Amino acid sequence: MIVTPAFIILLCVVFILLWIFAGTIDKRKWVRFLISLVLTPIFYFYVFYPFINIFSSYHHQKYFNSDAWKEKPALRYEMSDEMIRDSLFIGKTKKDLEDKLGKSEWYGWDDSIKANSPEKWNYNLGFKPGAFNNMQECLEFNFKQDTVNSITQYQLEKTFDEK
Repeated sequence: MIVTPAFIILLCVVFILLWIFAGTIDKRKWVRFLISLVLTPIFYFYVFYPFINIFSSYHHQKYFNSDAWKEKPALRYEMSDEMIRDSLFIGKTKKDLEDKLGKSEWYGWDDSIKANSPEKWNYNLGFKPGAFNNMQECLEFNFKQDTVNSITQYQLEKTFDEK
């Protein structure tokens, strides 16, 4: 566990809330302190922290790794920010992209030809963790003269069939 200022502040908030709650149980300060001290880590890690993780959209960021990209497609969204921010694939050829990322999962739609274009490669990034998230992350590579011209990240709404 990494101790950060945010962690300390949140832990103090939980302690104060439990101190106030313990005041409704017993007015003696040493009993309130003991109750708050014992319950703070339990309440933080089993109630407060999971609640924050359910409703926040935070996710881990990882450096791009070709093997991890191919082996764990559901976790690709962790590498996408670096790929876009650092323009890792701008100027790379289709062959280079296929070596690093594998074959394109589908071609993107091109309005100028009214069809799916082999100049727009799309990859599924998976779903970012969080409650009520039904948006699938996707990454599109646009080519001009067989080299990557731009990279776009977008979301598709995923609907689940009822059975």
